[in-house]
Amino acid sequence: MVEFINQEFFAFLLFFLLAIFLLFGYPVALTLAGTAIIVGFIGFLMDLFPLVLLSVLPNRIFGLLTNETLIAVPLFIFMGVMLEKSGIANELLENMSKMWGEKRGGLVYSILIVGVLMAASTGIVGATVVTMGILSLPLMIKWKYNKKISTGVICASGTLGQIIPPSIVLVLLADVFQGANEQASAISGDLAPDPVSSIDLFAGAILPGLFLVSLYFSWIYICSKVNPEIFPRNKITKNADFKSTKILKIILPPIFLIILVLGSILFGIATPTESASLGALGSIIISIKKKKVKLSTLLEASDETLRISSMVFFILIGASLFSLVFRGFGGDLIVENFITEIPGGPAISFFIVMIVIFLLGFFLDFFQIVFVIVPIVGPSLIAMGFDPVWLALMFAINLQTSFLTPPFGFALFYLRGVAPKEIKTSDIYQGVVPFIFLQILLLIILYKFPSIITWLPKQF
Repeated sequence: MVEFINQEFFAFLLFFLLAIFLLFGYPVALTLAGTAIIVGFIGFLMDLFPLVLLSVLPNRIFGLLTNETLIAVPLFIFMGVMLEKSGIANELLENMSKMWGEKRGGLVYSILIVGVLMAASTGIVGATVVTMGILSLPLMIKWKYNKKISTGVICASGTLGQIIPPSIVLVLLADVFQGANEQASAISGDLAPDPVSSIDLFAGAILPGLFLVSLYFSWIYICSKVNPEIFPRNKITKNADFKSTKILKIILPPIFLIILVLGSILFGIATPTESASLGALGSIIISIKKKKVKLSTLLEASDETLRISSMVFFILIGASLFSLVFRGFGGDLIVENFITEIPGGPAISFFIVMIVIFLLGFFLDFFQIVFVIVPIVGPSLIAMGFDPVWLALMFAINLQTSFLTPPFGFALFYLRGVAPKEIKTSDIYQGVVPFIFLQILLLIILYKFPSIITWLPKQF
């Protein structure tokens, strides 16, 4: 029995205990840290773990908390929360529905457009899905829209916040992949690797994001032509007082803010952190213009920002301790050997890792996967020759697909929580299926034509 208890055993034990404690509902950050401490201490008692390795942890934590790039995270979160509370989604949806007049499916197209704007503005999947569900789903039921189409469009448009920049997801991915790229370069002997920055991921995500949105629009258009009855005519008509300038006044401020934030990053005018602060200030100005700002609103936005940001950083600290102990048991070498020894070469290795990440997306949220799993598998795949920017965005889109996939997709739970009683869980599950296939199609296209991702970053 004792002969089986080696470093490899403890490396697997770490993940086993982590999964068990998470299933019991323990807080993620504390579970990551607690599991690492318990297993690490037991390994130390059995002379299988060098306890001195933990001495670097304070420096790691200090490095995280002083990382200027990560300051952009709470600022982007605040920007999104403020825009959400300004009621911009409600105004956009109402006026865009009027803009379509009595055309079939006008509300569906409006939801997609508003979803794209909300995704680019907030970058928070849960907030977008919940907001769109509360605003549009009761109206779609009232107008007798197909329930599956309705729920599918809301979930799909809500998850766009994963990849449409500026996105906190991409900011965090950039930081993690920078570390993975440095490790991979050390393996290959490259002492001066090209950095992986938020700018690269923002630029790389633009074309895939637009491509995915165009696939959504194409699918809806085809459905409306094949079976028009599932898209009833808009009950909102263009009344006499409706003017196209009105929709422009509503849509231009957030678009201008998105262009200002994203453009200043891509063209090197400002760092992601500086642009994020500009976005936070801009969201307050937009809210003031809409007369939606009260002291209580600012306090609510600040409180929500603090809660989300604290969750992110506590998970990041816990993940740092977890990965440190995992490496202390030689887990990184185990994973590296496993990936490199898979028959079929790099393509099969990449395919298997994508499947594993997809399945993990059922049970773990984005932050857990990014902070725990990516640092383990990322260096090996980069060392095989995969472009880190391309790899990061493939992971992001893969997780976006996972968050839509029944029965455990997070976006489905978000919508289920706010959906009226007329909506069955099966309606939501069936509604997202076409959009899952569209995202898988996008992944296949990006695998066959990686330049869709890599071309634009090379221009900046």
